[in-house]
Amino acid sequence: MRGGRGYHIGRRDLLLGALATGCAPRSPQIPASDAPRTLWGVQVGDVTATSAVVWSRADRPSRLVVEIGEAGAAGDRFTPLHTVHGSEATAATDFTAKALVRGLAPGVPVRFRARMDGSEWSYGSFRPAPTTATALRFAWSGDTNGQGWGTDPARGGMPAYAALHRMQPDLFIHCGDTIYADDPIPRSIALPDGTSWNNVVDPGKTKVAETLDDYRAAHRYPRGCAEFRACSADVPLVAIWDDHEVRDNWFPGEVLADERYGERRVDVLSAHARRAMFEYLPTALRPADPMYRVLRYGPLADVFLLDGRSHRSPNEPPPAAGALLGPAQEAWLVESLATSRARWKIVACDMPIGLQIGDRGAALPWVADGWGNDEGGPPREREVELARILSALKARGVKNVVWLAADVHYAAAHRFDPVRAIYKDFDPFWELVAGPMHATAFGRKNLDLTFGPELAWCSMDWEARGSPADGRQFFGVIDVDPRDPNLQVRWFDAFGRELHRLAIPAA
Repeated sequence: MRGGRGYHIGRRDLLLGALATGCAPRSPQIPASDAPRTLWGVQVGDVTATSAVVWSRADRPSRLVVEIGEAGAAGDRFTPLHTVHGSEATAATDFTAKALVRGLAPGVPVRFRARMDGSEWSYGSFRPAPTTATALRFAWSGDTNGQGWGTDPARGGMPAYAALHRMQPDLFIHCGDTIYADDPIPRSIALPDGTSWNNVVDPGKTKVAETLDDYRAAHRYPRGCAEFRACSADVPLVAIWDDHEVRDNWFPGEVLADERYGERRVDVLSAHARRAMFEYLPTALRPADPMYRVLRYGPLADVFLLDGRSHRSPNEPPPAAGALLGPAQEAWLVESLATSRARWKIVACDMPIGLQIGDRGAALPWVADGWGNDEGGPPREREVELARILSALKARGVKNVVWLAADVHYAAAHRFDPVRAIYKDFDPFWELVAGPMHATAFGRKNLDLTFGPELAWCSMDWEARGSPADGRQFFGVIDVDPRDPNLQVRWFDAFGRELHRLAIPAA
């Protein structure tokens, strides 16, 4: 935000900008020795053309204050222009707090700083969504702190987040497994070369999460990493959930047989998990609100965020006509895509469409955890829902839909075409897969042939494995430019090395 122009925040906006009631502005005078500690950084999310949510956390009761200001090119000076008083950080929210900043100018970069009642300032920046045809950059991935991989400062902490930070996207779309609530983080992991990955350990990450405080601790853990915090300060985040925010391959109504759990009712665990996730996300959404929604980035792109866990049919026994999204979300998605006027419709889902992603059933040796099953025949189980969606989009003439996903711990590009498919009533489209950000990388999975996927590129061989230590972590970057009719896609590893690029032409 150069020159202090291009935006306005009035007093009414300051009063409305808090996410909790009773947030009248005040200027606390607190001795430095008694000031709260804010060790978890700042994060921006839910960015629109004129507003954004700023998140932070303290170590004691306090109130979040955010200043929008004018900064030098190198951030070496900061002139506050407007102040927004956010919500109270209390034990009821695990001392997290948020502020809704309004009145921003579309597409004009913003510099801000935030603190809790006299603590040291944390600085950040972001760009509101444009309303004109402006170049955009989106990044996506998933899968953070899985399989015991925590932060090792001697090895770059979480290197993929540093590489992502250097790309400076307008938005990072985390496609699920933002934490691994069911994976404790040990003190060290042995590496193939005889050395060890030595984790920063946390008492809250020594067991599977069962209580609300357990889930909160899992969300706190990555924010102890310097690379994660630096990325968070400058890259707006939007996240959906998959399974590991609760536990592996969960579905509503499930009762676990896992002896690690004292509380085995997934509906109880998922309620704790959802509350903790919304406390730690920079979002104005409440846990009771639907997670699925759309973010609009001007005439070039709309980003659709799906919830593939809350409304799904059981993995076992699998219904003959199941669902990943459920009827309400299915209807919303079709209508929202059909009425979108953006050139590109980017759909972020937690799980890929065209892969055989299985679960260990109690009565069956293999059941589907995703849309695809293991037969590749006519649509059945959750594929029935997907077939309805794809056919409805074709019937309504919806073009330029690109799906993003994570979950499988490798990167890939899939092109779906009815010419190759068993079910043919749909238009060709691309699915782009990335991940993990900080977990074990796995070998590729088999395609499910029902909708005619073709593997255009894959980052891993069949039996390969990788880790944060060897850099085989993967995130994708999408560039949209008003002068380019193609969607430009690139994939990178944890060290920022470009692995593959793809140009998707607009219809």
